[in-house]
Amino acid sequence: MSGQLIGTGGDGGGLARCACGSIAAGPCARCRIPLCGDCCVITEHGAQPWAICRKCAQKGGTSLRHAWLGLLLWLGGALLALLVLVLALAWWARSR
Repeated sequence: MSGQLIGTGGDGGGLARCACGSIAAGPCARCRIPLCGDCCVITEHGAQPWAICRKCAQKGGTSLRHAWLGLLLWLGGALLALLVLVLALAWWARSR
């Protein structure tokens, strides 16, 4: 939705509103609540800058590094589980 305001998703066709009452320009990159340009904080350490709300900035700072690390750990765990499964199947096939 680049360059467009976000809708409320309701059947009324209205525009989403920020907590301050202004029309929202987009969602927070962490909690997905609607934000206006005055209520957002720009994040660092990513491929591109992201806007997050002030509440999320107070909780975890303006960096998305923790979120990326969590994603990489989750993917690593899934790959490790697949490796264990393949090794178990290879062992089972040899023992037959």
